Amino acid sequence: MPRAFRAAAALIALCVSATLASAQSLPKEVATRAEIYPIPSLTLSDQQFLSGDAAAGKPVTVAGEFRVAQGSGKLPVVVLMHGSSGVGATTEAWVHAFNAMGISTFVIDGFTGRGLTVVGPNQALLGRLNLIVDVYRSLEILAKHPRVDPDRIVLMGFSRGGQATLYASLDRFNKLWNKSGIQFAAYIPFYPDCSTSYVGDTEVTARPIRIFHGTPDDYNPVKSCKAFVERLKTAGRDVVLTEYPDSAHGFDSGLLGVATVAVSANAQTVRNCQIKEGDGGVLMNASTQAPFTYKDACVELNPHVGGNPATAAESRKAVEEFLQALFKLG
Repeated sequence: MPRAFRAAAALIALCVSATLASAQSLPKEVATRAEIYPIPSLTLSDQQFLSGDAAAGKPVTVAGEFRVAQGSGKLPVVVLMHGSSGVGATTEAWVHAFNAMGISTFVIDGFTGRGLTVVGPNQALLGRLNLIVDVYRSLEILAKHPRVDPDRIVLMGFSRGGQATLYASLDRFNKLWNKSGIQFAAYIPFYPDCSTSYVGDTEVTARPIRIFHGTPDDYNPVKSCKAFVERLKTAGRDVVLTEYPDSAHGFDSGLLGVATVAVSANAQTVRNCQIKEGDGGVLMNASTQAPFTYKDACVELNPHVGGNPATAAESRKAVEEFLQALFKLG
């Protein structure tokens, strides 16, 4: 073998060896690959969503970031849906936690493609149920991916995204909007708003629902979620609410070391509203018996948000243990 050829072969072997060593020495929380997906979706009012009126929706393309965890073959996935401030730093902490477990992640950005950054001060900018369409459209993408186990995809969301996660479990909404041919394996809403009751909302898919909330939450009070959970339990559904007595809205930002609580200036909260679906998919203010708007007297401003490192760690451990059992991880 010519000397130059032997030298080149040795160099190639050295590079391959270094690459393999580098791959083997990656920290567990680092994904092996990241893919960005356009998600064809619709922008709909709540009434259009509830009546299944897809033709009235405005076509829009939102985005999702898929990170393939270390491992081989078809892997489980957690889909993450953000809240009223869009995709934030806390999401990254959850992504790292799941990737470290060998679970891939799909983070949806439902705002940027719609020209939005935050909706907290004006929740009317986007229908409260619209993110559910984005969630189902993401499920269609993941169901066909060669590295995804379609039977092990879980949905997790925070605040407005927690609301979308909770109600994405409804049989009725799945029939109207989920065209993927598969179901989420479980639903994990963090501090969702449960102040709205929908027709048939105790008819949920036969999959576990695990809600995490804080007692002093004055953005989306836990009280209405407790009432909904009791209705679900009465209907024989697999639902558990974990409540932390010293944790404000957004307590899992404690995963980043945030340990303070502050006012979310001018953010709208429906904490004192009771909203109910009426005829034709119109959301009604139960107190006034008129169609609900964010100008109603029950809508208030300036709720609190903040992290709690201790309960953030507790909730992460609880979610990890739940997923470990659900996904049958080694």
